[in-house]
Amino acid sequence: MQKKSFQPTVGQTYARLLKSHASLFSFEERMKLRRWYKQHFRHNFKPAQYPGDPVYFKLSVAEILLNEIGIGKTSVLAFLLYEMVATDKVLTIKEIDEEFGTSVGMLITGLSKVRELYAKSASLESENFRKLLLTFAEDLRVVLIIVAEQLHVMRILHEYPEDARKSIAMESSFLYAPLVHRMGLYAIKTELEDLSLKFTNREIYSDIAHKLNETKQSREKYIQAFIQPLQEKLALMGYEFSIKGRMKSIHSIYNKIKKQNTAFENIYDLFAIRIILDAPPEKEKAACWQAYSVVADMYQPNPNRLRDWLSIPKSNGYESLHTTVLGPQNKWVEVQIRTVRMDEIAEKGLAAHWKYKGLKTDSGMDEWLRNIRDILENPELNAVDFMDEFKLNLYNEEVFVFTPNGDLHKLPKGATALDFAFSIHTNLGIKCVGAKVNGKNVPIKYVLKNGDQVEVLTSPTQKPNQSWLKIVVTSKARNKIRQTLKEIEFKDAELGREILMRRFKNWKLDLDDGYISKLARKKGYKTVSDFYQALASGKLDIFVVRDDYIELVKKETFDPATELRSAESFTKEATVPEGIAKEDVLVIGQDLKQVDYKLAKCCNPIYGDEVFGFVSVSGGIKIHRVNCLNAPQMIARYGYRIIPARWSGKFAGTQYPITLHIVGRDDIGIVANITSLISKEKEVSLRSISVDSSAGLFEGHLTIMVSDNQQLDLIVKKISQIKGVKQVLRS
Repeated sequence: MQKKSFQPTVGQTYARLLKSHASLFSFEERMKLRRWYKQHFRHNFKPAQYPGDPVYFKLSVAEILLNEIGIGKTSVLAFLLYEMVATDKVLTIKEIDEEFGTSVGMLITGLSKVRELYAKSASLESENFRKLLLTFAEDLRVVLIIVAEQLHVMRILHEYPEDARKSIAMESSFLYAPLVHRMGLYAIKTELEDLSLKFTNREIYSDIAHKLNETKQSREKYIQAFIQPLQEKLALMGYEFSIKGRMKSIHSIYNKIKKQNTAFENIYDLFAIRIILDAPPEKEKAACWQAYSVVADMYQPNPNRLRDWLSIPKSNGYESLHTTVLGPQNKWVEVQIRTVRMDEIAEKGLAAHWKYKGLKTDSGMDEWLRNIRDILENPELNAVDFMDEFKLNLYNEEVFVFTPNGDLHKLPKGATALDFAFSIHTNLGIKCVGAKVNGKNVPIKYVLKNGDQVEVLTSPTQKPNQSWLKIVVTSKARNKIRQTLKEIEFKDAELGREILMRRFKNWKLDLDDGYISKLARKKGYKTVSDFYQALASGKLDIFVVRDDYIELVKKETFDPATELRSAESFTKEATVPEGIAKEDVLVIGQDLKQVDYKLAKCCNPIYGDEVFGFVSVSGGIKIHRVNCLNAPQMIARYGYRIIPARWSGKFAGTQYPITLHIVGRDDIGIVANITSLISKEKEVSLRSISVDSSAGLFEGHLTIMVSDNQQLDLIVKKISQIKGVKQVLRS
């Protein structure tokens, strides 16, 4: 005989149902139901949407209603008799009311309205549909019947036509899973989500299931290592208890993979440890908190992950104490602490709650059903539980974060990754370029959240700037940034002064602090230090400073008697003789012009660059940039062959070849963007380009023709602003 996926027969299902709920229906009621089914049900009820035997389907849903959801006789009768009234028309609501009472008839009417709504609705995932469903189903038990029906459909979904499976699975995920979650039916919610994923994305479902199976042995070993030290201390409390590891659902793991944008291997909390205490009702809360203290003493707790549903249970009846602690190997582990009663309610939802409340009849459930309806109609009530908010408010002014080693750090609310870096060490803060929070890279301005695990990222070239003061909130970080900025400013000012003194010496000019102070104020700088910083950073052109300084000295020392002589002297020093402006001219030494020279190939100086001359062995003069890589060696070894040089004129139309080294992100459009930009620039032409890419990086060498260094600086700046370009250097 061929077996059908281990599916029990109708007779077996009925026998099991009768055995577990023998007192649900009287003998007379059972006989009447069997007679109705025999006479009408099998012959008339052939619903296309249900594969297989319709009686088996009905009995299976009735089992879910009684055993897993926990609603009783009235709901089961309404579900069993619905088709006879609404579809087959062999019974009327009046007959049902006379035989079983008005409640059954009301539920059948509600089911009819909901079926009509399903036929009209085009977007089951919308919040509006949930509200409509509750409006049509005046009695919440109608919704619970629909949920039970959907759960059984999902369990036999493999028997449905392939083209129908995905839409049914998505319906379970978008509508039913959120509904049952709010009602405290966590086991049903988890099963619906997992089965939905199985039929909407089987590849991911199978992959996670396979990996869970592969890691099962190491996971069980870790759970045992975590539990073992706890057992002895918990035993001293005097209560019977059990500890077990509970796997997270496949759907939950998949959500974490998506949310954290990481791989399965990087999800650390694949399971939770559950401590279940057998304590009398009057000692339940004390026992749970006592167990929590044992866990917290042994393992470092994360304060953001403490959830107290003992003091004020969730609106759907859920009671438990949740915490997350740092276990062996610095892994976060969720620990749930509850009693046997609480565990049964958490697993079985409403059915267990009614059992412990002693609610034996349908009428006794009305108040609880109204409470659950409030939850469903008001998303805010259960979306953010009151106790959850209360616990978060305890830490409203503070945020607790951890180092990779599990050390706890307390910072004010609003603190950033940069604040955290300075809280560890000043040098770490100064060199901070970002952080890795919970395994994901974040910028320095990332606002820390309770429970974040933070690793500071640094760079030896990093330096603070003024914008950092707007990022941090802690006084320590702010003070250290200000102190470092002052040190940087002092060094920059010293460098600027040194540069100016050296250049003035080369130009045979005396540097007078009084004149420099006046010049700084004239240019809009509050202090001489700011003036020198601008020189060091290149914001001020040193040649412009020279000319302005000379002009200032000239005005300050003006003497009519010597005006002509001074003007002649000044003209000789600063202007280019007539006729020389027609071609590029270098003034070499003191006054030597039109001397034979060549531009050095090693640094390719162009008009406007700061240059110097070097007398070669052959007697000719080669012109180098002052920042040529060979300059320090030439000056150190052959200082006697160095002669000053400067540009004194320019011939219109002269261009110089310059090679730029460009590094950026490897992007198919980056070369086109660069060449397009150059083609639009006046008096700039592209001579050659070579491109190479490796490991996701673009590297290119461009030779362009420019007329002077100002034009070069402008084109370099524009190329640097192209998306994807990381660095532009002059070769």
